[in-house]
Amino acid sequence: MIQKEKTYVMIKPDGVARGLIGEIITRIEKKGLKIIGMKFEIMDINIAKEHYKDHSEKPFFNKLINYITSGPSLSMIIEGANAIKIMRSINGSTNPSEALIGTIRGDYAIDIGRNIIHASDSIRSAERELSIHFKKENFLEYKTINDNYIYEE
Repeated sequence: MIQKEKTYVMIKPDGVARGLIGEIITRIEKKGLKIIGMKFEIMDINIAKEHYKDHSEKPFFNKLINYITSGPSLSMIIEGANAIKIMRSINGSTNPSEALIGTIRGDYAIDIGRNIIHASDSIRSAERELSIHFKKENFLEYKTINDNYIYEE
């Protein structure tokens, strides 16, 4: 049995405003990862502060909170083998000027402060971020036809 991970992914307000939701979801699904939860909302300021609390002492913290709560974002629970590593690869480097062409940031972002997408960077971060944004009952378990073609038994 293949061990699958769950990770948190967010299309940030700039990605939503630029109409990139469909493109990003297509990339995730074409890779073979599964979306098992999704929430479209303007993030509550307290949730944003909890999500980014590791940056709370940094000079850009307030600017980051204002940006992430400035418009709608799309939060997702993504599942698959090596989902964390794969999503980070799909996203590209945090700094878009270092992101490879073919990644989301390499194709669509220029400024580090408007870099389209977020994905958890570790299992611990994924668990923490998923618990901030979703309740366990929001995780859907289902099979797709792709399950038979993506993973070896």
